[in-house]
Amino acid sequence: MKQQIMMNDVFKIIEDLAPKSLAYEWDNVGLQIGSANKPVKKIMITLDVLERVVDEAIEKDVNLIIAHHPLLFKPLKQVNYDSPSGRILQKLIKYDITVYAAHTNLDVASGGVNDMLCSVLDLQSRRVLLDEKAKKLLKLAIYVPNTHEEQVREAISEAGAGHIGEYSHCTFKTQGQGTFKPLDGTNPFIGTKGKLEYVDEVKLETIVPEGILSAVLKEMEKAHPYEEVAYDIFPLENEGDRIGIGRIGELDRTMTLEEFCKMIKVKLEVSQLRVTGDLSKPVKTVAVLGGSGEKYIHQAKKKGADVYITGDMTFHTAQDAWQMGLAVIDPGHYMEKVMKQSVKAYLEEKLHDVNIILSNTNTDPFQFI
Repeated sequence: MKQQIMMNDVFKIIEDLAPKSLAYEWDNVGLQIGSANKPVKKIMITLDVLERVVDEAIEKDVNLIIAHHPLLFKPLKQVNYDSPSGRILQKLIKYDITVYAAHTNLDVASGGVNDMLCSVLDLQSRRVLLDEKAKKLLKLAIYVPNTHEEQVREAISEAGAGHIGEYSHCTFKTQGQGTFKPLDGTNPFIGTKGKLEYVDEVKLETIVPEGILSAVLKEMEKAHPYEEVAYDIFPLENEGDRIGIGRIGELDRTMTLEEFCKMIKVKLEVSQLRVTGDLSKPVKTVAVLGGSGEKYIHQAKKKGADVYITGDMTFHTAQDAWQMGLAVIDPGHYMEKVMKQSVKAYLEEKLHDVNIILSNTNTDPFQFI
């Protein structure tokens, strides 16, 4: 019998990748409309929630839409069914479709939209363009019988614990002896009710980013043989990896700006783009910021970028970049559509019994003639 997947299960999986705590204060991420406590039938991933996207979801019997751009940014003053936004809400409620958004938290997250863009463009040695803060780290200590040490270590490591730099599965163990007495109402894996039990155990210690602690504990409990798992969590002063908006990285070879533009059109599947700078200029160091990133041209230049890729560039900001010698490529805000396939692949790895599809609706408002 297949395990029933609830909306909230999907939300937690998304938040393991993009914790809501990473979102900017002005942003509205998470559940937009619907319920977290319903079974999931079919998921559709989209960049935007327009009326035509909702119509597609209705036609394809989707009951959960995962979007990058939030449906609701500001508090509602009215829901007018004669307006485009009112019709969207009316249809979502009528057909019982839940909408969840991961926006700036998915932009900032490691493995999020900006890393997705870097992967599509084959950028190497990538690092954060704009540091916002360091990940908060915790120390997790688990007491486990010797017989299940490897099983528990593997489970928590695969869930993301024990990552230090480019190393995974980092743990430290201390040998010892645990005691416990099973009381009435227990079903002990080891021992007899009413009798003090002595067990050879190890104390397994590892490091865990705060944002994935719940997922690590869930896998720990699955792998641990005990009915009640003994563990400790300690706050640390150590700083984790820097997290922030945008990325900067290196091409595997130097090419001209014109060559790079042609490559971007193919990689990002865009028919047109805007570019500033000398097309014969050699480029190798590339800064990327999905969405609207024009206000960060100075940071891109300061970090040593030859070219900066972002959307929604305005005339005077483009002039400023041009004058400071920073080439800018604007493929449009819609380049963030790369999140659709990447989020689908991520969810399919975590969810094996749910049908996940991509929206086929083009939500880019611009045409080129």
